[in-house]
Amino acid sequence: MSTLKATFACGCFWGVEVVFRSITGVVDAQVGYTGGHTPHPTYKQVCTGTTGHAEAVQVEYDPKKVSYEKLLEVFWANHDPTTLNRQGPDTGEQYRSEIFTHSPEQEKAAKASLKKLADSGKFKAPIVTRITPASTFWPAEEYHQRYLEKKGLATCHVK
Repeated sequence: MSTLKATFACGCFWGVEVVFRSITGVVDAQVGYTGGHTPHPTYKQVCTGTTGHAEAVQVEYDPKKVSYEKLLEVFWANHDPTTLNRQGPDTGEQYRSEIFTHSPEQEKAAKASLKKLADSGKFKAPIVTRITPASTFWPAEEYHQRYLEKKGLATCHVK
């Protein structure tokens, strides 16, 4: 099986990790940090807002079973892309809305999906989601991986 990667930042990574894991065709989802300038960042460092990283989920998926476009639909449906550096009660640059693309095809699809959503009129405020090339993804500490599953929780998701 040949898999691909997709990386999304849409606020706190615990809730969206669960959502992506539930999709048929997603082989794995890992939480971590990306888009910043500090190598090997820790959660404590990312929370200071000085590393430039976003809390993100890196999804490994089988493109024969789920399309990148479907993953984009899940991304848009599971956060508010109109709030700059904020999701629900969580504030700070690490909670920004961003799509990290791994190929020119992903970039094209991400831009098209953003335009389609913006043109739909679903949101009164402008969409602030960034689309940038993927950079190094630093897996979060082990206690963050499958956090809700470990705690016996179904969700902590806040829209």
